[in-house]
Amino acid sequence: MQDLQQKIAAYEAEINAFQPTNAAELEAFRIQFLGTKGIVKEIFGEMKNVAGPQKKEAGLLLNAFKIAAESKYEAFVHLQGNSQNKEAKIDLTLPGTSIPLGTRHPLKMVENKMVSIFEKLGFSVATGPEVEDDWHNFTSLNMPENHTARDMQDTFYVASNPDWVLRTHTSSVQARMLEKGELPLRVICPGRVYRNETISARAHCFFHQCEGLYIDKGVSFADLKQTLYHFVTEMFGADTKVRFRPSYFPFTEPSAEMDISCTVCGGSGCNLCKHTGWVEILGCGMVHPNMLRNFGIDPEVYSGFAFGMGVERITQIKYQVNDLRLYSQNDLRFLRQFQSIE
Repeated sequence: MQDLQQKIAAYEAEINAFQPTNAAELEAFRIQFLGTKGIVKEIFGEMKNVAGPQKKEAGLLLNAFKIAAESKYEAFVHLQGNSQNKEAKIDLTLPGTSIPLGTRHPLKMVENKMVSIFEKLGFSVATGPEVEDDWHNFTSLNMPENHTARDMQDTFYVASNPDWVLRTHTSSVQARMLEKGELPLRVICPGRVYRNETISARAHCFFHQCEGLYIDKGVSFADLKQTLYHFVTEMFGADTKVRFRPSYFPFTEPSAEMDISCTVCGGSGCNLCKHTGWVEILGCGMVHPNMLRNFGIDPEVYSGFAFGMGVERITQIKYQVNDLRLYSQNDLRFLRQFQSIE
């Protein structure tokens, strides 16, 4: 044990006096003390010569010696690295690190395209609150209390005041524009809406709509059809076929749903069109006289049309996105697919 203490003391003195001037000297120190055949490993072999009662004390002594050698080496490695960094020259002529480009969300790209088409027809953009009162969201749109049309929509009610809801459609924006009484009126209303539905690949508790309203003297269903024909041509191409089917909406009469020929199979039948060759994209109709009267507008003088479509639905048809949940999951693998589009 005494012999071991003398050896460690001598080696520690050598370690403390060590001052490398270059990388080669530092490497020589590592090999001498910490290498596979170095002093640390050699001196640990002396444990077999230590008497049993002294092995614990010898172990502590050897571990302290090993830690001291490793700490000395790591300290000089750190100092040498900092010294090299200080001496490194910076080439200011090199280009900077490029920043990856982002992209617009596919829903926003489609919404912007839809708005752009209608703006060229003279429609202006109107927006409104997402938390609405019962009057603007239901009653003024020809859906009085206990009207069966309210069952068509699963509504989120604000708990503190049941008269307030998360809007179920952007028709509430049309109502707010009508109450201003500024006629003629031609607006497009994009925005997010909410319905209490179970989230799945085909349904979500929130989605986006783009609704339009045109009120003036002498507006007819022919004006509505021509407006929507133009939209389909601009959005899906001139070869897209269109058909109208009778339907029901409380705030329009007559009402219709509009289908287009499937853009995937060309009408021959596929999963998107459920093998019918047609895909429904919007609902529309002539503004109901009761709705005009609710805002003090004489239906004998003024008439108009309204339409509404889901942005997710148009995006699904245009880019063949089959799962509505992808739009709100922020999955970069999905979003990066649209970097080269618009």
